[in-house]
Amino acid sequence: MLQTVIFIGRSGCGKGTQADLFKNRIKRMDVDNNQILYVETGEHFRKFIRGGSYSSKISKNIYDTDERQPDFLACYMWSNMLLEELDENMHLIFDGAPRALDEAEILTSALKFYKREMPVVIHIDVSRKWSEERLLARGRKDDLNLGKIDKRLDWFDKDVMPAVEYFKN
Repeated sequence: MLQTVIFIGRSGCGKGTQADLFKNRIKRMDVDNNQILYVETGEHFRKFIRGGSYSSKISKNIYDTDERQPDFLACYMWSNMLLEELDENMHLIFDGAPRALDEAEILTSALKFYKREMPVVIHIDVSRKWSEERLLARGRKDDLNLGKIDKRLDWFDKDVMPAVEYFKN
């Protein structure tokens, strides 16, 4: 059976780590050897802002000023991957999407389009303090400043939690 899984949680909670473990499990268990489309929007954003387009420059300015990227760009990142790369016989794993209620609703419509209407949503629920400590410890460039980390964690509480609640219902 093809899997459709959404990993959602605070920055630094281990979404990517858990998604990697899950991908490895699928590879071991899938007797048909179906491919996996792994949709990780954070890395796509980081690649996008290094581009030279007008949109990339605007997005880089948003990133450099520690503002949240607009939902339409996030939706573009994962919907473009679905349109270009998803095959009918692929497992589908989302890491870090959706980031807002509107995006969750759009993702639901995309999954309905692809006849994947019952995704497994895994909310990795860690405390804010735990997340702060983990982000500081991993030492990635965008994790070196507690003020920037707090801003991202505030976005999670304000924007992502309504998406989590949407999937719970």
